[in-house]
Amino acid sequence: MFPLPEKGSACKRMNLFLRWMIRKDELDFGLWIFLSSRQEEIPTSKLIIPVDTHVARICKQLKLTKRKNVSWKMAEEITQNLKKYDPDDPVKYDFAICHIGMRKQVF
Repeated sequence: MFPLPEKGSACKRMNLFLRWMIRKDELDFGLWIFLSSRQEEIPTSKLIIPVDTHVARICKQLKLTKRKNVSWKMAEEITQNLKKYDPDDPVKYDFAICHIGMRKQVF
């Protein structure tokens, strides 16, 4: 029922849910603080980009990953490379990357 990164899953749905709940902007709800009983904030720098086929294809074209298979390792590699642009919130690029991929745009 739950994906396991140690078995190769990129855990896209889990990472997408965490993005929605932790980040607070026009796209993401940022509700985690309201649901947390200890009122502890989770830093956006700890998030991992949700990777699907669209994100994987664009990230390969942008040379954000060298991996061929969509996996947890690919998600970590992409996130680490996006941290070069914004170490505090590397996942903020997810929406743009995903929609470029869904529109089948090529670089």
